[in-house]
Amino acid sequence: MKKKILVLGGAHIDRRGRICGETAPGASNPGTWFEEPGGGGFNAARNLARLGFQVTMISPRGGDPMGETVGEAADFAGIDDRPFVFLDRKTPSYTAIIEKDGNLVIALADMDLYRFFVPRRLSIRWVREAFAAHDFVLFDANLPEETIAAIVAKARSLAKPVAAIAISPAKVVRLRPCIGGIDYLFLNEAEAAALTGERPEEAAGWPPLLNEIGIRNAVVTRGRRELVALCEGRAVTLQPPIADTVADVTGAGDSLAAGTLAALISGLPLEEAVRHGTAAATLTVQSQHAVNENLTPDLLNEALALVPKVRILH
Repeated sequence: MKKKILVLGGAHIDRRGRICGETAPGASNPGTWFEEPGGGGFNAARNLARLGFQVTMISPRGGDPMGETVGEAADFAGIDDRPFVFLDRKTPSYTAIIEKDGNLVIALADMDLYRFFVPRRLSIRWVREAFAAHDFVLFDANLPEETIAAIVAKARSLAKPVAAIAISPAKVVRLRPCIGGIDYLFLNEAEAAALTGERPEEAAGWPPLLNEIGIRNAVVTRGRRELVALCEGRAVTLQPPIADTVADVTGAGDSLAAGTLAALISGLPLEEAVRHGTAAATLTVQSQHAVNENLTPDLLNEALALVPKVRILH
């Protein structure tokens, strides 16, 4: 029987402009424009569905054509889509400018609608039933701080494992009040620095800082440098393989979270599961989409062969 994963968080429109030549700040740059459904939670949900899990997505959405586009993408991915629709408001959006090498220049997040996902919505009968019926809960930090705390509390009360995607340095701080209740946290270096107030140069500097604030299991990505994974007092690093081509880095962290969680739910330890997540992220950056449209368990296993073993820190 398929494992069931409940995802709460961002499901919106991603707009990405890609600069064709060398980036010229403060000037007009030739480029191309691309638009698709996205959002941290939604990207992870689609990856998990492609990897064979039964996924339900709960997210606020506007009553506009963009909201319909997101809904169609959820249906296409095989997700059980359960939005809170606000007919008089617009669906959130994320607009990014990408350099020709795939790296982010700057982004603008128009996410005001997410503040209407208040804690009392978790008491709605069908939401309570969704929590009870699923094996695992995943959320992202697009949601309000008090709603995040309520999600963690509800998951803990039902003995459901819960994971979080940090989203950004500005939003990850919303996790602070309930950080000890999160079983798995996925974040990058900038987001980890926003939580801890420090940014060590070496990978080995992260485990004690994260443990000090109550984080038990986490994966900290560091761009092309070694990522760090914490697992109940142990710490490992892993050097991500360098992709032959980088089409777009959007969604890489979300796919890493999804690939890692898929392996964890299947019974693998974190230090092995993070290899699966790294393989998923590698496949994502080779695609122009935030979710690799060709992702399957078989393709992930092929990519896994290129991911090195972890190195034990302690």
